[in-house]
Amino acid sequence: MSRITLSRFLIEQQRKAGTLPPELRLLIETVGRACKAISYSVNKGALAGVLGEAGTGNIQGEAQKKLDVIANDYLLDANEWGGSLAAMASEEMELPYHIPGEYPKGEYLLLFDPLDGSSNIDVNISVGTIFSILRCPEGVTQPTEQDFMQPGTHQVAAGYTVYGPQTQLVLTFGSGVHGFTLDREQGSFVLTHPDMRVPEQTSEFAINMSNMRHWEAPVRRYVEELLAGKTGPRARDFNMRWVASMVAEVHRILTRGGIFMYPKDARDPAKAGKLRLMYEGNPMAFVVEQAGGAATNGYQRIMDIQPQKLHERVAVFLGSKQEVERVTRYHQEQV
Repeated sequence: MSRITLSRFLIEQQRKAGTLPPELRLLIETVGRACKAISYSVNKGALAGVLGEAGTGNIQGEAQKKLDVIANDYLLDANEWGGSLAAMASEEMELPYHIPGEYPKGEYLLLFDPLDGSSNIDVNISVGTIFSILRCPEGVTQPTEQDFMQPGTHQVAAGYTVYGPQTQLVLTFGSGVHGFTLDREQGSFVLTHPDMRVPEQTSEFAINMSNMRHWEAPVRRYVEELLAGKTGPRARDFNMRWVASMVAEVHRILTRGGIFMYPKDARDPAKAGKLRLMYEGNPMAFVVEQAGGAATNGYQRIMDIQPQKLHERVAVFLGSKQEVERVTRYHQEQV
């Protein structure tokens, strides 16, 4: 039996009446090509001179790695000329990126975190790219920041690519979650993980324990129960994992279950969290929900949040449904 490449998979989905419009198929393929280029640069690392700081900062004031900038440019260059997009937005750029005038415009908006977890690059730990696709509001030819302000429920597709021992692209467009592995010899993403599902129960959790003293009470309560193990209220042992790369954490959860938590904390009470709603929270919530999991900010479903600004932050609790529902209930009980 012949292997199913990403292109073949998308074409077959397009043929199923109404499941995948042709322009959206072409856009997803283009994002996949950009991710292949990023993968090659990540794999070359020091051999290509792409490690280390870029000497610049992004809109959040964070130091950019060289590969942050390279990955951002790959995604912009690959997607600006295809005719599927009205505009793009990147975690690394303050304002939306408008399609140059010489290129045709399409009906979609693309948002992306070009290299999630880039602080891990120099130590050879998995990083990734996260993307989200929205429809451009009807009749809009020059999208502004406001046109991107759509809740996650409006996403038409989302996914991520994890650059690890293998490069894997995980994708949803609202009918399940499918994983593809990059065959480097053939240069193609090949379907290897159809219909991915998050187990409802888990004995793993991922959180940065060094911030425990800054957490709100519901998070401390939940984690202390997990740490109590067999002798505690949960009556079983839990293992903790922390990679400090959201893509790697979510990929593990999709593969074998778990809960990933990045709560808000007391160090900066004005911030709703650390992660970005539009570039990380919404696309990962879409993927996880489509795989049978759940994603909240502690109080409500992440994809129901109405964004107020392009680089809005959000607290994140996502993964196996039962665990996400429990920690969310603890937050709601405190209100």
